[in-house]
Amino acid sequence: MRTLFDAARECLDAADVDDKIALTRRHAASFARGELAVPGDAAGPAPIRMPGRPPRPALVHPRELPRRGFGTVQGRAAFIHSIAHIELNAVDLAWDAAYRFRGLPADYYVDWVRIADDEARHFMMLRERLRALGHDYGDFDAHNGLWEMCEKTAHDGLARMALVPRVLEARGLDVTPGMIVKLRGLDDDATADVLEVILREEVAHVAAGSRWFRWFCERRGIAPEPEFRRLLAQYARAVLHGPFNVEARSAAGFSADELEALVQAAGSA
Repeated sequence: MRTLFDAARECLDAADVDDKIALTRRHAASFARGELAVPGDAAGPAPIRMPGRPPRPALVHPRELPRRGFGTVQGRAAFIHSIAHIELNAVDLAWDAAYRFRGLPADYYVDWVRIADDEARHFMMLRERLRALGHDYGDFDAHNGLWEMCEKTAHDGLARMALVPRVLEARGLDVTPGMIVKLRGLDDDATADVLEVILREEVAHVAAGSRWFRWFCERRGIAPEPEFRRLLAQYARAVLHGPFNVEARSAAGFSADELEALVQAAGSA
């Protein structure tokens, strides 16, 4: 029987966007049917490297990305493209979480394969909106910040769970509600409806990060709140920006102490 780790690696390596999405949907369905094994004696993962990427979009430093308003179709298309890029990155982030960290409970792999499938579906929804505005994925530049944090945390599942879903991906919980309001004000209900779906499902994705972060902490006998503060200080001050969506983050498993840690870290960034 083929393994989940083989399937995850295939998805990570796929450079063509259509191939990556199709493989993700197919392998997620195969895993749900019990057709991909998770062997306890599998060899260790290959060293982390950039996942497969299409030649476009060009990846630039975030400071090089132009700021565009929602007032024009071009501006809205650029915004949708930026969210689609995040969702495509999130597909790879979820597959890498399933591929890289071995010997974990079965539910860990169930969570991250399901999340990879969700993120692929989100990408498809956003790409449809982008095409409706006369554009496609690759038409605008993008940045590589999400994958850079993936590389920094490849050595440790605890750090990965703390920092990728709970810091970088959780940023969507903070900013998406305001974006939905702006889009509805421009009568772009179609895009707003897509973001409503993504926001609702991203709460569950961040909650998975919270759950497995606490699992790693408990396994190592580490108190989660001080460890979260330590990891924020070590890795994340430069990428933290408030204000934070307290309601959504609480629903996603953040404690009051952790929310305070975010506020303090963002204030000292």
